[in-house]
Amino acid sequence: MEKIYQASTAEGAVDFINMRDLEEAAKEVIPKGGYGYISSGAGDTFTYRENERAFNHKLIIPHVLKDIELPDTRTNFSGDTLNAPIIMAPVAAHGLANVNAEKASAKGVARFGTIYTASSYASCTLEEIRAAGGEQAPQWFQFYMSKDDGINRDILAMAKRNGAKAIVLTADATVGGNRETDRRNGFTFPLAMPIVQAYQSGIGQTMDAVYGSSKQKLSPQDVAFIAKESDLPVYVKGVQSEEDVARALDAGAQGIWVSNHGGRQLDGGPAAFDSLQIVADAVAGRVPIVFDSGVRRGQHVFKAIASGADLVAIGRPVIYGLALGGSTGVQQVFDFFKKELEMVMQLAGTQTIADIRQAKLRDNHYM
Repeated sequence: MEKIYQASTAEGAVDFINMRDLEEAAKEVIPKGGYGYISSGAGDTFTYRENERAFNHKLIIPHVLKDIELPDTRTNFSGDTLNAPIIMAPVAAHGLANVNAEKASAKGVARFGTIYTASSYASCTLEEIRAAGGEQAPQWFQFYMSKDDGINRDILAMAKRNGAKAIVLTADATVGGNRETDRRNGFTFPLAMPIVQAYQSGIGQTMDAVYGSSKQKLSPQDVAFIAKESDLPVYVKGVQSEEDVARALDAGAQGIWVSNHGGRQLDGGPAAFDSLQIVADAVAGRVPIVFDSGVRRGQHVFKAIASGADLVAIGRPVIYGLALGGSTGVQQVFDFFKKELEMVMQLAGTQTIADIRQAKLRDNHYM
């Protein structure tokens, strides 16, 4: 079992050019088991690799003579003004990367000025996460349901008490994916999971055991239950098909989150970006769409928004920034994406995020 003291204690500016640099540097800081858990995908990692590659299926058309200067990445979403339409994806156990864990990541995200999504499997309590981000910083809560509805009610009440503005039901992880790297490393969680401690500790457990302690049989009734008990918008995360859009919306979901769990669940499935096109057509503007999986560049953010996403969530890059620079490193990662997005917007002739939504991408016939 890895010891918590092996995690980084870093806090300060990080020197990197792109996300590949950041990941390579983080590999030297995060203990082997923790790094393998964070970085790896399922099976042969086909879907993990396709997530980034798929962005090349569409091309951004450069535009000139558009009278564009200093593009504005700010966006208004559900009553909050975000510095960019880029938010924190839910990621478990930030304490694997930095001893200050979610307290540092929430602080960095809040300083950047966007939404922080706390995981059920966080290394810190929701009280600690909210205090670190500040009461005015928008936070969502990602929910893994217990098999006990009494516990579910308690956790939802805790999330609402701590200012959660939405509940994100991760629906694509009812069983652990085939994470061979974790098995090779003999990885078990060295950290407690205080939010869900009523039904699992996390310490010494494999990922399969963690998922096995949660509810594995999800249905539309669960969406209705969460909406009723929390009185908050429910986003269904892991949607990749028209059928699942219909099922989620019929159950009362008020948001759709397109994701394949960063390629960590079903290997051999489609890249998340390829699914986004299909899901956006099915949603047809009825509810907001959040997108994640494989985002490593500002142009990826641009393409996702042009393809129907309202918000783009990033996960692994934030954890690498956390490992290398604590809250400062987290903020730098968001600044990186914002700066690249501004550059792409300028070259694509788009002044605002609303302009990106009207932009037309071109199919890549060279692949």
